[in-house]
Amino acid sequence: MKRLLWFAVLGSLLAMPSWLLAQEGMNDYNHGSIGIFADYFRFAPTPSFHTNFVGFGARAAFNASRNVQLEGEMNYDFERNFTTLCNNCVSTSFSRTRLRPLTGLFGPKFQTSGPFKFFVTGKVGFVNFTTTSAAVTPGTVGTAISGVGGAGTHFALYPGAGVEGFWGPFGLRLEAGDEVYLYNGTYNNLRVTFGPQLRF
Repeated sequence: MKRLLWFAVLGSLLAMPSWLLAQEGMNDYNHGSIGIFADYFRFAPTPSFHTNFVGFGARAAFNASRNVQLEGEMNYDFERNFTTLCNNCVSTSFSRTRLRPLTGLFGPKFQTSGPFKFFVTGKVGFVNFTTTSAAVTPGTVGTAISGVGGAGTHFALYPGAGVEGFWGPFGLRLEAGDEVYLYNGTYNNLRVTFGPQLRF
């Protein structure tokens, strides 16, 4: 009887890694994800004028189902990009800007299944344009957030699409879309983000 009990315990211990692996494939990483990203925002208030902004942001998403997530994100653009094209070269430089857009968006993300996911998203929120010459610090971002709702805040819509790939809990995400804000008309602005993600 003791020998049978020992074989049962040993068999259970040997089978446990395969049980855990099966559980990881089915039930792990199905709650949501968090991530940070670098942001490119092509601000185009008129057809003949545009400014390239760059900054950073963060997002969090929670799974409503296997193929639908509810996602919120915020980004702060604090530098301008200047790119010059010549015959055989491309020159690019960055400089801190006084005009700094802060964007907050929330909405659903519809995605495929598997380790590489294609997705589309539609979000609503705001874009707030603040003016400051202060250095970029957490206090500066906090001041921009506290200014939301003032004269520089505008309603924003964002349709976008992208791809993300995961290796276990870690992944990378690339997304592009049209950040539309309303201010005596509609203004379309290209927005591209790229960065790492962690799913849980």
